[in-house]
Amino acid sequence: MSFDDIQTACVIRYPYLWAREAHRGETEGRKERPVAVGVRVLRPDGDLLLLFPITTKEPEAGRFASEIPLIEKRRAGLDADLRLWIILDEYNTDVVGQSFYLEPEPPIGRFSKAFFLPLVRAFIARRKTLTGVSRTQ
Repeated sequence: MSFDDIQTACVIRYPYLWAREAHRGETEGRKERPVAVGVRVLRPDGDLLLLFPITTKEPEAGRFASEIPLIEKRRAGLDADLRLWIILDEYNTDVVGQSFYLEPEPPIGRFSKAFFLPLVRAFIARRKTLTGVSRTQ
């Protein structure tokens, strides 16, 4: 397989490191979970990925998150029977080809542009107030 399939709006499995865990000094995600690739930025030294976690835990009031509709769960290869949210007020960054955590495996699915692009636009508008955790070494 190849890393080429990991593109914006696809869903992959990744050991996401929550910001609260990183602030406590943790360096490893506790488990692999589905994450959405928010953006893939082409760079000569390795493409930068911005990754948003997907969770079954309902976000607290005031969090920047979106519940994933049934049709989008199916498109993304997620469990259609679970309530799922994509969290957008925090993210991980990682570099393709330099990461200990990314594997050249095919995505489990992909969100539609109609669902995902408005979320990315809203993220960009708020990006200066959001929390990123760099997973590069």
